[in-house]
Amino acid sequence: MKTQSRIIAGLLLIIGFALSLTSSWNESAIFDETAHIGAGYSYVTQRDMRLNPEHPPLVKDLAGLPLAFLDLKFPLTTPAWEQMVNGQWDQGGEFIFSFGNDADLILRSARLPIMILALMCGIFLFWWTERQFGSIAAVLATFFWALSPTVIAHSRYVTTDIAASLGFLVGIATFAWFIKNPSIQRIIILGLVFGIAQCLKFSLFLLIPIYIILAGVWLVVTHHGRVKDFFKNALILYLKIGGAFVIGAGVIWIIYLWHVWDYPQERQLRDAQVLIGNFKPQAFARLDYWLIEHDATRPLGQYLFGVMMVTQRTAGGNSAYFWGEVSSAGWASYFPTVYILKETLALHIFSLLALWLAFLRIAHAPSKSFGALRVWIYKHFAIFASIFFVIFYWASSIVNPLNIGVRHVLPTFPFIYMLTAWQLALWITPYTENAKNKILLIYKMLIKPLPRILFVALMLVWMGATTIGSWPYYLSYYNELAGGTYNGWYYATDSNYDWGQDLKRLRDIARQNPNEKIYLHYFGGSAAGDAAQRYWLGDQFVPWYSSFGPPPSGSIFAISINELAGKWANPVQGFPSGDPKDAYTWLRDIKPFARAGTSIFLYKLP
Repeated sequence: MKTQSRIIAGLLLIIGFALSLTSSWNESAIFDETAHIGAGYSYVTQRDMRLNPEHPPLVKDLAGLPLAFLDLKFPLTTPAWEQMVNGQWDQGGEFIFSFGNDADLILRSARLPIMILALMCGIFLFWWTERQFGSIAAVLATFFWALSPTVIAHSRYVTTDIAASLGFLVGIATFAWFIKNPSIQRIIILGLVFGIAQCLKFSLFLLIPIYIILAGVWLVVTHHGRVKDFFKNALILYLKIGGAFVIGAGVIWIIYLWHVWDYPQERQLRDAQVLIGNFKPQAFARLDYWLIEHDATRPLGQYLFGVMMVTQRTAGGNSAYFWGEVSSAGWASYFPTVYILKETLALHIFSLLALWLAFLRIAHAPSKSFGALRVWIYKHFAIFASIFFVIFYWASSIVNPLNIGVRHVLPTFPFIYMLTAWQLALWITPYTENAKNKILLIYKMLIKPLPRILFVALMLVWMGATTIGSWPYYLSYYNELAGGTYNGWYYATDSNYDWGQDLKRLRDIARQNPNEKIYLHYFGGSAAGDAAQRYWLGDQFVPWYSSFGPPPSGSIFAISINELAGKWANPVQGFPSGDPKDAYTWLRDIKPFARAGTSIFLYKLP
């Protein structure tokens, strides 16, 4: 059974990889990629982290590594490199589109390592699920991962979200393994995993409080002696976890050492002073300056610099569109809503069924005492840790005002898939107990599970058909509750729908009308977006904005839906009302006649 399940899981992951690779082939650089790719190339070739310090370096290193073997131009005399503080958008956009490089070659080469990370995450998910719940659950969990439109969408871009999912999955699994026997060897391995995770995405900093809380739960469920012994055991355990954190800090130091090796110290300090000069409390900023000023601690100073940048940005929120409104304060309902609308209905039905089955198991448990709960957590600590992580991460995301995409809760997806698959596997597993009545045994083993197995099989076919049928528009995918992919933009845009991915598809439309100008308002970042438009559209496009008034009669006007939805939305929660000149009032009564991909609407001006 194990061999067959591993073959099936491998085929599923290959299908997911193929969907990811082929659907990304004709997609232009998304908003964030221009910064990440240029930064990654500079890290690998220049050992200098002046670009994009608000994200850890490892994912960008992986993206930059294949680029280092290509004959690419990356001038170091540009204002973005020499003079700007964090000129990531200018330098990155120019690197991809304006220095004479092949943009397609850069994008396709840089994205491949991220697809491999998604493959690795699927492999680890299968392996860990199989160890805990068996082969059937492992195959189901792998199916959910490999054929999730959201997973496929974000495995195709040079961003940190897939890496974060892998980091949390391995980080939680390693801790659940460590806690059972916190030996020296396991302390070292936990420290290595923790350190590498911190260099994938700064949200993995949450592993610190998660480890501390989970260790406290473990101490409670394993304590049976005196209070004095409890505190002694707690001291020993937390010292061991502290040792893992120290090892992790050493890993961070080693990784960041490469990235500040040729980063001039005075430039590094100046950049930090400009970008986190207003950080509160100021004591942390001063500590970072001190770390940067000393050669031995410069790598840790760069890491802390990035942590404070992302903390500062998260606290400030981000202008976002949600369900007809625009705000930077966030909405408590944002992540639950986009999760419900952007995962397949089949998965939601599976998840609800799994919750119901779990509830029934709890309801029929012979004992519901605190003692029974302690015993269950002790025996199933990895499951408890997974459930706790999902609740903890979702709670922290909901209170976070940074509402720019379901991708920010993507790290919980592997755990949701695994827990759902566990309950489904129990539900469809044939009855195997010995029984004197052979006819009853045959019924329970072969006949009774058949309707359940058929139901699960049909749902999987539906889910798989939905995902394959959504090719290649995975980023914009919305399920039937939102009216499908072409209508989902009304609920949430940005990285849920329009991230600038359809500019090449607009180019293909423009080529069909080579003598006609396209008036365009594109969501792609200022400098980077301008470079991308020039690269793909040449002199066939004219930059255009609402305040310019309608383009000439009979002309084609194209606009990214992220820009239009934000202009038409209702400002809430103290968000300032925009200038009426920027509200595209002259476009409200006109219907788009076509789209480039899903996210760029095309209008014919009367």
